[in-house]
Amino acid sequence: MSEERSLNFLEEIIEEDIATGKHGGRVHTRFPPEPNGYLHIGHATSICLNFGLAKKYNGKCNLRFDDTNPVTEETEYVESIKNDIKWLGFHWDGEYYASDYFDKLYDFAVTLIKKGLAYVDDSTAEQIAATKGSFEKPGIESPNRSRSIEENLQLFADMKAGKYKDGEKTLRAKIDMAHPNLLLRDPLMYRIKHEHHHRTGNKWCIYPMYDYAHGQSDSIEEITHSICTLEFIHHRPLYNWFIEQLGIFPSHQYEFARRNLTYTVMSKRKLLQLVNENHVAGWDDPRMPTISGMRRRGYPPEALRQFSDTVGIAKRENIVDVGLLEFCVREHLNKTCNRVMAVLDPVKLVITNYPQGQTEEFKAENNPEDPYAGSRNIPFSGELWIEREDFMENAPKKYFRLAPGNMVRLKNAYIVKCDGCKKDDAGNITEIHCTYIPESKSGEDTSGLSPKGTIHWVSIQHAKTAEVRMYDRLFRVEDPSNEEGNFKDYINPDSLSILPSVYIEPELAKAKPGDKVQFMRKGYFCLDADSTAGKLIFNRTVTLKDAWAKEAKKG
Repeated sequence: MSEERSLNFLEEIIEEDIATGKHGGRVHTRFPPEPNGYLHIGHATSICLNFGLAKKYNGKCNLRFDDTNPVTEETEYVESIKNDIKWLGFHWDGEYYASDYFDKLYDFAVTLIKKGLAYVDDSTAEQIAATKGSFEKPGIESPNRSRSIEENLQLFADMKAGKYKDGEKTLRAKIDMAHPNLLLRDPLMYRIKHEHHHRTGNKWCIYPMYDYAHGQSDSIEEITHSICTLEFIHHRPLYNWFIEQLGIFPSHQYEFARRNLTYTVMSKRKLLQLVNENHVAGWDDPRMPTISGMRRRGYPPEALRQFSDTVGIAKRENIVDVGLLEFCVREHLNKTCNRVMAVLDPVKLVITNYPQGQTEEFKAENNPEDPYAGSRNIPFSGELWIEREDFMENAPKKYFRLAPGNMVRLKNAYIVKCDGCKKDDAGNITEIHCTYIPESKSGEDTSGLSPKGTIHWVSIQHAKTAEVRMYDRLFRVEDPSNEEGNFKDYINPDSLSILPSVYIEPELAKAKPGDKVQFMRKGYFCLDADSTAGKLIFNRTVTLKDAWAKEAKKG
């Protein structure tokens, strides 16, 4: 019996809250993405955490879009985020938007003005930054800080009415310009942006800042455990200040360390650069760490959930080896994928003693790991495609594949003995000639022969063709963001290679986009969405083994 996993620090907090009856023993979390890009693997771990905690403690989890910046946000991103969460296997209890609360947030701001805790400032963004001070010295109060409540109320109403240009005025909280936490030195609450919002249209020209909107949105939804990443730990006092001054539901923020991944970047800004500068083919490029990219590459959602659970929750930031994610992917695909035959680098094999014009069908087990996966028939003939690497004219002693005089088992078929090869004028091998042992038929073998090697093949007469995209890691170094120079200098030039004419067994012609298979001896592959009936395109999801670890040991 496996040992039960110990509680992480968030689970310990929640269990204590339940035991003491805090919030009536309720657990209500939320996942609050800003719809300004596609979600990546870091978001996936946060999704698994928030939805997973709600499920474990019979609670609820909201999906709330932090749509307070109309310049960068689009409905396209909203839909992609919803698709990603559903694909990961989670369902939200309520779908909300910060923009749902714009009227309420405005009323909250008016309340703070009336309490003398907020004021309209005419300072420019540059002036505000220059007067913020530092850890060593206090900030300088704005000359507008002493405006009367009545004047502030009128100016704020005029801001809402559109009487001022972008950047002409802001609303700031009146806290303490000497506070040791610089975030509490009269932070911005509202700025003017005459921009069309993807949901509210042109109703608003003032928009709340994240630090102002976030805690109040949590409070409105009565979120009991507001979980975010560690960079927001210094924002928590401000989160608490707004809630306390407004006297509203006391949501509480908890922070955990984000998990970075080797051989990639996780910054939305950097990912956007990769997309805009055409280093990748879009947000869903299979080399991207986005959920949509991983889905297109063939990563199963179960593997991402297993990865998140395996890595766990910590209070200190760390960088996780992408090999662990790939291990989770392999482990799941090994259990679920049919084994099929595909020849990526073909050379012709001719069985010289096989009856001319004859064909047979051999039964092949779909997946030895799955007793319910069934079997299929594979056509066989006297001319086959095999991998070029499966033949050597001058082979070393322990080479167990095809070489003159060597015997191998053709997977699910016959034993063949290599007699030699045929070359073109340039010395390139064009054909390999073998003879087969008729009594060595797989499952009915009476030959008494036991060759040490088994190779895969595809019947030339029956083969279908496909394009195969061989994806590898996007960067050459483990942590490109921490290297000297520009992170883009470390892009792996071999992260994608395209094999335009790969031969596959005819069964694969039935595959649908998203279907995942194991190409025997070659890795796991997924049929790409770009595929058509006339052109099948397979993406390599992951190799059969961790080739990078092997290379590292050599180094």
